[in-house]
Amino acid sequence: MSIRLTIDSELEQAGNPFLRELLDAQFASRLLAQDPTLWGAAAEEEASRRLGWVDPFPESEKVLRETESLKAELSKRGIRHVVLCGMGGSSLGSEVIAREAGVTLNVLDSTHPDVIRRALSGDLATTVVVISSKSGSTLETRSHAEFFRVAFNEAGLNPADHMIYVTDPGSSFAEYASAGYRVMQADPNVGGRFSALSAFGIVPTVLAGADTGRLLVGAKSVQAELFSDTPENPALRLAAAIAGALPKQYVLLLAEGATHRWGLGDWVEQLIAESTGKEGKGILPISLPLGAYEFSTLPENALHVGIGSASAGSRSIGIEAPLGEQLLLWEVATAALGRLMGINPFDQPDVESGKIAAHTALAEEHGFIEVDAAADDAELLEQLRAALPQNGYVAVQAFVDRDSAQAEAAREISNRIAKELNVPVALGWGPRYLHSTGQMHKGGPALGVYLQLVDAGAEDLPIPGQEDGTAELMRAQARGDREVLRARGRSVITRAV
Repeated sequence: MSIRLTIDSELEQAGNPFLRELLDAQFASRLLAQDPTLWGAAAEEEASRRLGWVDPFPESEKVLRETESLKAELSKRGIRHVVLCGMGGSSLGSEVIAREAGVTLNVLDSTHPDVIRRALSGDLATTVVVISSKSGSTLETRSHAEFFRVAFNEAGLNPADHMIYVTDPGSSFAEYASAGYRVMQADPNVGGRFSALSAFGIVPTVLAGADTGRLLVGAKSVQAELFSDTPENPALRLAAAIAGALPKQYVLLLAEGATHRWGLGDWVEQLIAESTGKEGKGILPISLPLGAYEFSTLPENALHVGIGSASAGSRSIGIEAPLGEQLLLWEVATAALGRLMGINPFDQPDVESGKIAAHTALAEEHGFIEVDAAADDAELLEQLRAALPQNGYVAVQAFVDRDSAQAEAAREISNRIAKELNVPVALGWGPRYLHSTGQMHKGGPALGVYLQLVDAGAEDLPIPGQEDGTAELMRAQARGDREVLRARGRSVITRAV
């Protein structure tokens, strides 16, 4: 067995009734048959067009061959650098695959002007840019594409020779094929956050040099195991153990072992938080990067999930498996959690509200930051403590350059909050988290307190063809999310940095 799942005995015992429920419903085999009735009548229409991920391999193997041919063509032209522009599920899976393979993939999923300037400063003549969006309407990705189109033109290069689109058939991006751009069509029956084993995960990583074919082989090797109606099925056991801890333990602290420094937790965050965080319910995975604060006593609302290690101690789960197998495992478990929680795991009803609010904020007040955090960290901690609900968590939402001193300060304050308040702390980078845990924060249980750290001094960068710049957009995204959270009764504290 290539997936080794260990669960602490009390946790597994609490999950046994949920495991029996899945087995009695023949959930796994019906999922493989792409039965859209598994999540109830309200979810049936959405589920009927979102289940292609359960058997992605025939289409993915075709995309793999096409991309390998494309890579050979690009290599002959001296192209060796790959930039990926995409948000949420359109980039997080690729980022993990590239890191596991040890290849360089520059992921651009920020609206901070310094990050964009840095991405544009490379050797454009040897660069290919992959623009990934299922809908073709993602604001950040469209803006990034225009930045590169202008940059290639100004460098005397044909953008169509250096830009590749990955998108669904019929999207606005698909139309670029008629203008001479290479367009790789994705399976429209695979939802964005379930797309790591589809064209969205394959195209950029193969171009970057990863052996993504090996990953597909690994995932395919456990397909029969993960879709079997047996009590040994690790995906069903994982979902049942998590469901058995709800609603008290709704936080998953994801820690990667020394041999698994892939950043898989970032991908799991968006998969589970966006799939389950709705209707006042939800599960919040928190990726614990190297250097994150280690709790001496596990917070009462959390489970510990060791990726690449066995379970250790109370309320702990261990998962040992290669990356391809992990990706399919978590996808099946997430679908099963939707069934057990009585929610539709394939929609994201609260994501659009933040986008609308950001557009409104951008139109109303340029550069406006409502600062309400104490300047002193000790006072800030008291503000957070006072606002924290019972059994709650803190989310630090940092609209900063991830490679800056401000980002390091965000990491330090996150660790200090976790240590002094003994609560789980989710550190999210804006606007990246809006396409990930943002759904859980707005649609899940009202148990969070939100600390926004917003770069007030970023030098703006005009967006081609628009009146606004990226710094204005970034601050509008922060304000829009703040207003939606507050309208839903959440406590939000903002600090300019």
